[in-house]
Amino acid sequence: MDLDVFMAAHGPEWDRLDQLLRRRRRLSGAETDELVVLYQRTSTQLSQIQSSSPDPVLINRLTTLVARARAKVVGTRKATWRDAAHFFTAGFPAALYRTRRWWVPVAVLFTLAVAGMGWWIAANPEVQASMAAPEELREMTRPGGQYETYYSSSPAAAFSAQVWTNNAQVAGMSLAFGALLGIPVLWVLFTNAVNVATGLGLMASADRLDVFLGLILPHGLLELTAVFVAAGVGLRLGWTVLDPGPRTRLTALAAEGRAAIGMALGLALVLFVSGLIEGFVTPSGLPTWARIAIGVVAELAFLAYVFVVGKRAVEAGEMGDMAEADRPAEVPVAA
Repeated sequence: MDLDVFMAAHGPEWDRLDQLLRRRRRLSGAETDELVVLYQRTSTQLSQIQSSSPDPVLINRLTTLVARARAKVVGTRKATWRDAAHFFTAGFPAALYRTRRWWVPVAVLFTLAVAGMGWWIAANPEVQASMAAPEELREMTRPGGQYETYYSSSPAAAFSAQVWTNNAQVAGMSLAFGALLGIPVLWVLFTNAVNVATGLGLMASADRLDVFLGLILPHGLLELTAVFVAAGVGLRLGWTVLDPGPRTRLTALAAEGRAAIGMALGLALVLFVSGLIEGFVTPSGLPTWARIAIGVVAELAFLAYVFVVGKRAVEAGEMGDMAEADRPAEVPVAA
């Protein structure tokens, strides 16, 4: 693209659009129609310049012009309770369902890795000895030891808040660092897998695997699923950097980034629920089967939310992104 020729051909339209936006009086019907047409043209021209002949000064000018025109044409809109309800009944479950091909494999691979590492630790005393002294291992795994008392080490409310904050940070890191080609996300998954596998292996070696599962499953099913979702979305964001598809890389990252922000808000609520279970159910005096049943019910409810509510929302056209009227204009480009 010859940028000088392009500017000479379309510059008068941009100037005219700027004049209409500066009008203090109410625009006439003809002027309003002209404003809409010029806004649409300028949006398309901005996308063309961004994809073929990037010029920072011109892009900044047109971006500002398009934003002003968009505010004039569409108007500003405040978020309402109806928006929040729509997000949790359609937008969030649709986003979860649309990203299932990323986070479901993450969940399967994580589970296999934990099982493999846990078996390796349990079957090899020399590996256990490299982790801590024998008396320290006994203190961790004995009845009433550190693994059991951890969940009742603080008042339930304070413990739930602490757990929620920590898990939200883990999920947030997975989402935020996805743009770095997903590499930090893999590290977050690996460290979490090692932590779970260590407890699994040590408790299994002490013939107390049933106690360990009774402590981790009530909250861990939902908690780890939320981590898997965050990791899957983060990896998807990293893949977008490498392969943006039929969009500019900037446009693709903006779309996936908006989805990631929405995921962070939704997952915060999911992790809040798992934190309540970990704080009030896991250390409770309920029978093991009852505690595990509560965790299983919470997990099944989440999966139904994804694969029933989310699937229906997607089939109805929901994309899990912001409303179409609120998205920046864009045109597809060659991959």
